[in-house]
Amino acid sequence: MVYTPPPELAGMSLAQIAEAVAERRLPPVEQWSPDNVDDSRMVIKADGTWLHDGSPITRPAMVRAFAGLLNREDDGSYWLVVPYQKLSIEVEDACFIATDVSETEGDLAFRLNTDELVVAGPDNPIRAEGDPDHPALYLHVRRGCEARLNRSTYEQLAKIALEKGDDWTVSSGGETYSLLPA
Repeated sequence: MVYTPPPELAGMSLAQIAEAVAERRLPPVEQWSPDNVDDSRMVIKADGTWLHDGSPITRPAMVRAFAGLLNREDDGSYWLVVPYQKLSIEVEDACFIATDVSETEGDLAFRLNTDELVVAGPDNPIRAEGDPDHPALYLHVRRGCEARLNRSTYEQLAKIALEKGDDWTVSSGGETYSLLPA
């Protein structure tokens, strides 16, 4: 089956974005609890690069497939989970990188480095970390895994916030989020 990435965010309505999100069928990782536990020897670097045994995984389809298996446990550890095995994976910062944002019909839709689309809201909140001079913004994606906004996406989001006022907040899905670290 040929992979077709979703269209550019700016050209999509909220209904089209919601449809694209719904079409992504992810495995029910949260329902699996295999006894076979091992190390994947994989790392997700802070820049979003996936490595296996120190070598980059260069096939985007492989990264997308692995990304659908990610789970973060309550203790902060990350795992790739399949029905018969659970493999630890090191995550330097965040599992995903948010590479684009668009305000559509009052909500904020993000594109991730895996071409997934995520709409910010109660299930996918935005949080600010760091300090006011060096903020880092994160978007919850699923199962405790987050996307860090890259610089250009942060700048896009800041522009959206400043167009609404000077309090550095944005709203999406009925929630309001500060872009400034607490």
